[in-house]
Amino acid sequence: MTTDQTMTTRHILTLACPDRPGIVHAVSTGLLDVSGNIVENAQFSEPETGIFCMRTVVDTPSEQPSDVRAAVVARLATIGIPEGADTTVHVRRADHRPNVMIMVSKFDHCLVDLLYRWRNGALPVNIPVIVSNHPDLAEHAERHGIEWRHLPVTPETKEQQEQALRGVIAEFDIDLVVLARYMQILSDGLCRDLAGRVINIHHSFLPGFKGARPYHQAYRRGVKLVGATAHFVTSDLDEGPIIEQDVTRVTHAHTPEELTRMGQDTERLVLARAVHLWSEDRIVLVGSKTVVFH
Repeated sequence: MTTDQTMTTRHILTLACPDRPGIVHAVSTGLLDVSGNIVENAQFSEPETGIFCMRTVVDTPSEQPSDVRAAVVARLATIGIPEGADTTVHVRRADHRPNVMIMVSKFDHCLVDLLYRWRNGALPVNIPVIVSNHPDLAEHAERHGIEWRHLPVTPETKEQQEQALRGVIAEFDIDLVVLARYMQILSDGLCRDLAGRVINIHHSFLPGFKGARPYHQAYRRGVKLVGATAHFVTSDLDEGPIIEQDVTRVTHAHTPEELTRMGQDTERLVLARAVHLWSEDRIVLVGSKTVVFH
């Protein structure tokens, strides 16, 4: 965000590094080196890994995120925190809208909800393309003027389909892939290549009922809560770092169809929250878990 009155640009900085004394001072000094004014800050030291996480919103005369990043990286180096595998520093302009690709199969509730929020400005991203392994939901892309790519897949064509998928990701310079009830398992290779860049919505409060017809399983077990979990995708099915979860209270009187409807409402809300958190750089990956700055 740039204002004519003060001629500053708002940036969002996220940091993950080994914890030690002086980090906040180093970051603050680096931001001061570029005449930055901190307007929002949150931090957390993850006790099991010893990783320090930080999210800072700063206004600075520099329009270039690279200038802000370089100043912070230089100051961190003075306290023995060089760039490397254990240290990530990311800076972007707050008004930058990342490119998000939605993947979907036949269920439309999550897709429709994301498109509604995007169209009304509640989801600060670009959605240049929607990909599906079925043709059923193409009308939603057409209605919103979004490119639609139909990439059918069978066990025999999975490798070719994923190569085509990689092509779409490159063509539209995609920052995040959202599996909005995309009912296919991504290969281990694709999961590795897109690590930290794919969010899935799972139809359970993990851990929960796996496999087909989860709400019917829940009905037979007489559950009192149904839920949903948004998580990053890894090669371990439904075991990726959890971003957001929620539940809905139910009773013995609810039918499987009613549980399905209620569960789908929870799914769309949880997925929308997760994508919104990601869009504002509020999620920091720390090993097998996330730190989420609300």
